[in-house]
Amino acid sequence: MSNYRNVKVNLNSIDDVKNFVNTVSKIDCDIDAMSAEKRYIVDAKSIMGMFSLDLSKPVEIGFFADEETQSRILKVIEPWRC
Repeated sequence: MSNYRNVKVNLNSIDDVKNFVNTVSKIDCDIDAMSAEKRYIVDAKSIMGMFSLDLSKPVEIGFFADEETQSRILKVIEPWRC
């Protein structure tokens, strides 16, 4: 059974964004990223999409996944979590 989960991440540098996108791209589920105002939603696996957000504030990422996949996602994004 899939559940929706969202968490906030800080991406403070170009390297943070590149490493984050490379990391989440290896996960087999859709991951969205939302601007702090939640006005824009982009694919978190898209480097261009991520750079289109205001990265001076935390970015909220959201995904539908089973518990095992959620745990995996939370583990791999730990370096960026708020």
